[in-house]
Amino acid sequence: MSVTLDQAEKISDAAKSRAKEIGVAMNISIVDEGANLVSFHRMDNAWLGSVDISMKKAKTARFFDMNSGEIGKLSQPGGPLYNIEHSNGGLISFPGGVLLKDSAGKIVGAIGVSGGSVDQDHDVATAGAEALK
Repeated sequence: MSVTLDQAEKISDAAKSRAKEIGVAMNISIVDEGANLVSFHRMDNAWLGSVDISMKKAKTARFFDMNSGEIGKLSQPGGPLYNIEHSNGGLISFPGGVLLKDSAGKIVGAIGVSGGSVDQDHDVATAGAEALK
């Protein structure tokens, strides 16, 4: 089963709430288990350049079933996935893409967040993902 639109809205609301708490406008993308966009929200004044990044972070997490920051660790020079960010029409290999899992632990999609530092992006994405549990 994939993340539903209702679930995606709940996830996005939690992410937006966390972004407001830390004072950073974010772009928030949610994809289903097939990496298809289900929901997108651009908070007021969020960077336009981060729209695409948020979507690619979500897709990266879902394509490889790991958070985007984990891909980044593996894609460093000399690493086993070096240059992987050039595959699949462009991936994002830094934090902010987080897997979405149902109550049984099955992957149902991913959330991608962009607009702040990578630590802020990951924090906001994690807050969104936690809303699914």
